[in-house]
Amino acid sequence: MSQESLNEFGAYRKARVLFDFVVDDMRGIETIPACWRLIGQQIASADSICANIEEGHGRRGSREYIQFLLYSRGSARETRGRYERLMNWLPETLVTPRLALCDEIISILTATIRNLESR
Repeated sequence: MSQESLNEFGAYRKARVLFDFVVDDMRGIETIPACWRLIGQQIASADSICANIEEGHGRRGSREYIQFLLYSRGSARETRGRYERLMNWLPETLVTPRLALCDEIISILTATIRNLESR
């Protein structure tokens, strides 16, 4: 599969946007010692969404690709859950659209996985 087809995959495009948001959002709380571990985990899980899609996209078989999409979906859920917990430090007006973006990514990944499994 080509880089172009990867860039056309909606979940991947949205995951790249989410990653940039996460990096920016975490800058807002980086001076709070209680958040340091959460910041690293949030950046890592958002990165993992993209990285697993990228790695799976390069696989030959659909079974392998599905496995990486499952990993990516798990990371999207992790990122979403941590955003909910980060509402202790981040404003709800920031977190709510991030949760919606995570939900969109999860939905696209779920639909893609189901489609591939039905083939």
